[in-house]
Amino acid sequence: MTNVVVLDGNSLTLDEVVDVARFYAKCEIKEDAKAAVIESRRIVDDIVREKRVVYGVNTGFGSLCNVSISPEDTAQLQENLIRTHSSGFGDPFPEDVVRAIMLIRVNSLLKGCSGIRLSTIEALIGMLNAGVHPFIPEKGSLGASGDLAPLSHMVLPLLGLGKAYYKGELLPGRQAMEKAGLEIIELSAKEGLALINGTTVLTGVGALATYDAIELLKLSDIAGALSLEVHNGISSPFEEDLHTIRPQSGQLATARNIRHLIKDSAHTTVATPTRVQDPYTLRCIPQIHGASKDSVAYVKEKVEIEINSVTDNPIITKDGKVISGGNFHGEPLAQPFDFLGIAVSEIGNVSERRVERLVNSQLSKLPSFLVKYPGLNSGFMITQYACASLASENKILSHPASVDSIPSCENQEDFVSMGTTAARKAAEIVKNSRRIVATEIMAACQALDLKEQTTQLGAGTQAAYDTFRKFVNVIEYDKDIEIYEELNKATEALQSGALLKAVESVVDLSIQF
Repeated sequence: MTNVVVLDGNSLTLDEVVDVARFYAKCEIKEDAKAAVIESRRIVDDIVREKRVVYGVNTGFGSLCNVSISPEDTAQLQENLIRTHSSGFGDPFPEDVVRAIMLIRVNSLLKGCSGIRLSTIEALIGMLNAGVHPFIPEKGSLGASGDLAPLSHMVLPLLGLGKAYYKGELLPGRQAMEKAGLEIIELSAKEGLALINGTTVLTGVGALATYDAIELLKLSDIAGALSLEVHNGISSPFEEDLHTIRPQSGQLATARNIRHLIKDSAHTTVATPTRVQDPYTLRCIPQIHGASKDSVAYVKEKVEIEINSVTDNPIITKDGKVISGGNFHGEPLAQPFDFLGIAVSEIGNVSERRVERLVNSQLSKLPSFLVKYPGLNSGFMITQYACASLASENKILSHPASVDSIPSCENQEDFVSMGTTAARKAAEIVKNSRRIVATEIMAACQALDLKEQTTQLGAGTQAAYDTFRKFVNVIEYDKDIEIYEELNKATEALQSGALLKAVESVVDLSIQF
């Protein structure tokens, strides 16, 4: 983790987004980037002074693009834009998402193609560094023309409007800014449009979901390896020779991960004449998990392009041209985020099936539902129900948002991406699948205790078991408990990063070969 992220519009990484969003790294502007911002602003000032007609500078917006605005009204035009476009609905985005949104918007503006003043960008960075987090409702964006409604809510506190959180308290925007010692600003020509016309919200939501999905892919390999230990699984399906003849990168990486995790285990076995092969959910872990790894790797590539892109309209070129185009359109990310949801949904699906194998006495040869007296006690029975519910919900959420479009703005904006919905769905699928994988790990550790098989595990699975037991104790075999609190602890072991960190300290895990 880094304490300071230097922004230049070109080199922001996914890891840096997480450092700022979740670990409160401070942001600074690279000196080289300032010159480009200042030059693009000079071009806008020239347009206003010369009374040239340019969309968004001295015209109306959307289908009102042919309405000319007088020079004395250009500043009011921008404030009106923010006021009227802040029409979001629903619960506010979580703090880490809001911080990611603010960061990505700043980085995009620093490319010097938006005509915004440097002082306005610095005001937004000031909010981010001071911990003033705008109240941004999560619903209301079509993903084209960018994320207009939610980004307008982001801008409101800068103008002394709207609402924002400061030190955990939701305050009127002006009050939050004053408490943080920040000045209210007035927008100038084009600035309102530069701040809100872009794919920043869908990218911020999707970027964090992608990062979490990458971690979950590794955790799912750990869960699968622990299930292999419980079932005394056959190790030969993970041998490299099998996978080099079908060299899909994610498949190769998964097979290698499993080999590392179960290395030196006393409990896995090899195929014999009486036991030729394991079921798909064990034997085909490389093929199933690997497909999701390839999908998520593709999404990560798209995210890291987008967080360093100009996505507003119009844009100002280095030679002074003003081009009205469509970089605000979210389709290039809408489809990948739908793909992300499908990929992570499959991880939840296969993990739920392994939970069933762990709690089903006919499949595990252990007591039903991993308790000593099934019947009097129900043990892990309903944990599988809960996993099945989440897996089923994921299947509904996996219906792609990007195939839908509802025309807007008097049919001027007649084909939209629904990319923000795609990103929000993907984030929810990650959350659901994390809970399923946490349940599998908890059930597998319980099964290992029942079998008195908690030592001589593989290099990685031993680290996983030992670390997990620091979060969740063995569930008593002969007495039922309120199990949801233990499930919450199991989920925290994954979400905190502690379990993955412990395992990766002893074995190397990756999502690509």
